[in-house]
Amino acid sequence: MSNTVRSIELKGRSVTLVGTAHISLESVGEVSELIEREKPGRVCVEIDANRYQSMTQGSHWESLDLGKVLREGKGFFLLANLTLSGFQKRMGEGIGAKPGEEMLAAVRAAEAGGIPWSFCDRDIQVTLKRAWARSNFWNKTKLLSSLVGSAFSNEKLTEEEIEKLKEQNELEQMMAELADYLPSVKEVLIDERDRYLASKIFEAKEEKIVAVVGAGHMEGIDRWLGKLDRGEISPNVADIDNVPPTSRWTKAAAWLIPVLIVALIALGFLRSGSQASLALILRWILLNGSLAAIGSALCLAHPLTILVSFLMAPVATLNPFVGIGLFAGIAEAYLRKPRVQDFERLTEDIASIKGFYRNRVTHILLIFFLSSIGGMIGNFIALPLLASGAIG
Repeated sequence: MSNTVRSIELKGRSVTLVGTAHISLESVGEVSELIEREKPGRVCVEIDANRYQSMTQGSHWESLDLGKVLREGKGFFLLANLTLSGFQKRMGEGIGAKPGEEMLAAVRAAEAGGIPWSFCDRDIQVTLKRAWARSNFWNKTKLLSSLVGSAFSNEKLTEEEIEKLKEQNELEQMMAELADYLPSVKEVLIDERDRYLASKIFEAKEEKIVAVVGAGHMEGIDRWLGKLDRGEISPNVADIDNVPPTSRWTKAAAWLIPVLIVALIALGFLRSGSQASLALILRWILLNGSLAAIGSALCLAHPLTILVSFLMAPVATLNPFVGIGLFAGIAEAYLRKPRVQDFERLTEDIASIKGFYRNRVTHILLIFFLSSIGGMIGNFIALPLLASGAIG
């Protein structure tokens, strides 16, 4: 038995885990052959109903209301989703594999053999929203920076490198790096899903089960299945199958920077008069607005969008319910409205740097992201300068 296949004996049942790489041609063939050979009572696949529909019927991007996405504060989330999809698509292009093709192969093999099959993964939207909600603004920025960086990278993995990702030592190193870099994201994307996947597999009643999962989940699923089989935990996963509400502390923290800026300007006025206070205000506006405008300019935004970024950055800073990215993104969407072909080509364009800039949908999201980052950096630079001016 290969190191990507593991047999687990439960009370009166057996589970065969098949660890795959999601852009591996070898995994596609392996899962089909194993299901045909083992003839299990059920096949479980690491995929959710919405993702399966998207893979088999298309994503229907033409129905996307980009303005609504930005107004509802989901711009970061959508950009992360698209860049991740683009990265997976590009990685698979060199070897002719599509992301998740091995899951579809498992479904086809089950249907061909008249074997019941079921989804065992958590809804991808819930997973991403939980990861987003668990991350502070800095970690959100790190996550998106990594994803955008991967979208702008020309690196492509060879088939040998992809197969190497299924090896245990390689996986352990990757998990350790992810845990160090973004522990909250690793907890949601890996640890929670290990438990979720194991619970759904455990709930299957058939005596012989084949579960097709990403190789990175095999160790975790094995541990959770053992706990479930011994009755140490319940298979109920309701606590990790929802998006947690925003905490009071998070809501209060959003007002921290606006309050600090206003307090420092007021302190400067009390200590040195209106002229010094005006100088502090101008210093803050120039730093905050200029860096937000530079962020938009780096995306080759429309000149009026760059101007909007500069003018509205201070306004957005003082109101935590809106962000500069909202103003910049909506301005660009108005000046350069996405065309029908932009939605039609979205899945192709997200796989390259040129496509990200050419496609008006992703171009708007990049402007939203970099103008927000620029405004944030401007505030962090401005705060100590305001403090020295107010106190000195």
